[in-house]
Amino acid sequence: MTIYLGSDHAGFKLKEKVKAALGQWGYEVADLGAFSLDTNDDYPDFITPVAKAVAHDLIEGKESFGVIFGGSGQGEAMAANRVDGVRAAEYYGGPLDTVKLSREHNNANVLSIGARFVKDQEALDAVKLWLGTPFSNDARHVRRIMKF
Repeated sequence: MTIYLGSDHAGFKLKEKVKAALGQWGYEVADLGAFSLDTNDDYPDFITPVAKAVAHDLIEGKESFGVIFGGSGQGEAMAANRVDGVRAAEYYGGPLDTVKLSREHNNANVLSIGARFVKDQEALDAVKLWLGTPFSNDARHVRRIMKF
């Protein structure tokens, strides 16, 4: 399973920390940028490639996920959700139940993290829980997902 990462300048440092943890946890990581801290970069340039990679793998029958980072995570989730097949959920702190439910009920395949609102350990906990939570496959959730 491949985990694709993407971030603008606001999430760059957190992306690097999550990337290191993912490697330690045994995941295959594909970092699609940013590759350096540039305050003038634009998040769609890094988020859209992640979303397209996840969508491509879905079509190919390969399991992959994306974790994207920005200041709030909101614009990043919006950009990712423009790609067919992507279901991006947002996390900007608070109860981890929302992260778990995004996988169990919504089969989210991209997690958007608001780096200005979460501490490093909180983000690591969220990513670990999210990746470790399977989709429930309950008929009601499948039915709802198939409507979009």
